[in-house]
Amino acid sequence: MDLKVKQYLERASNELRLAMAIKIISESSEEKEKLGLKKEDTFYSSVISHSYYAIFYSAKAILLTKNITTDAPEVHKKTLEEFKINFVDSGILDLELLKIYSQMIIRADELLSLFQLEKRKRGLFVYKTLPQANIEPANESVNNAKKFVSHIKQVVEG
Repeated sequence: MDLKVKQYLERASNELRLAMAIKIISESSEEKEKLGLKKEDTFYSSVISHSYYAIFYSAKAILLTKNITTDAPEVHKKTLEEFKINFVDSGILDLELLKIYSQMIIRADELLSLFQLEKRKRGLFVYKTLPQANIEPANESVNNAKKFVSHIKQVVEG
């Protein structure tokens, strides 16, 4: 596996672990006490943000397997578009997922939907609402990121 692809997958996994850790901190009085935080402190907007980045870096990793890079400006938009064009619309990802599973568990368009949803949520919840109000979207984001990262890693690692 290419070093840069491996680095992106490691970064995706790291972002996912951080999202899960932040979620635990937001929900645990004991952890808050250890860290000197207020009982009412929550960081769900950060959970959403780091879950999104786990998806984003996974997408960048799989794009690199086809020598596709995305850069600023609008790197997030470009990454989403390239992922859609090169792996979803082309059917490549569905074929790769089919090779991994004896029956189709997830389709490429479902992964694309997760990516699009989390990109939207990152803008909506991270920048516009109070973190305490984001518990449900944060739970959903972590679950989406786990699914996305897991499937992309299986495809890339073959």
